[in-house]
Amino acid sequence: MSMEIRLVRIDDRLIHGQVATVWTKTTKANRILVVSDNVAKDELRKALLKQAVPPGVKASVITVRKMIEITHDPRFNSFKAMLLFTSPEDVVRVVKNKADIQSVNIGGMSYSAGKKMITNAVAVDQKDVEAFKYLNEKGIELEIRKVASDSKVNMMNLLKKEGLL
Repeated sequence: MSMEIRLVRIDDRLIHGQVATVWTKTTKANRILVVSDNVAKDELRKALLKQAVPPGVKASVITVRKMIEITHDPRFNSFKAMLLFTSPEDVVRVVKNKADIQSVNIGGMSYSAGKKMITNAVAVDQKDVEAFKYLNEKGIELEIRKVASDSKVNMMNLLKKEGLL
């Protein structure tokens, strides 16, 4: 037994209106875990994120290492967790440590220098592509959806179409 992972989402905005309300309702999550080394060190950002959490749901901001430690800890069995990541590389680190992740939802990855926009909300660079390739090889579904009601777009098909694979 271990915690029940209801949704794994990559969205560098982390907890915002859509995630907080719609995704928690859709997935019936009772716990949001923001998994990010950078955010875990940023007290202001942590405080702001906690204010965005909907009633009835608890949120924690933890490092990737902490996520790996608690994944199979029976004390967290009551968690119906939504895991929020800022990058696919962090998801890879957790998967390599035996987290039971079947599917990753990609919501938003901001543009920065060296990245290529592949949808209006998702920009990737070579490191991201390598991480997605690894997750795909592990049989993990990679689907792009900003909101729960959008239809799923397969990340690997899109990367192929964009000439990135």
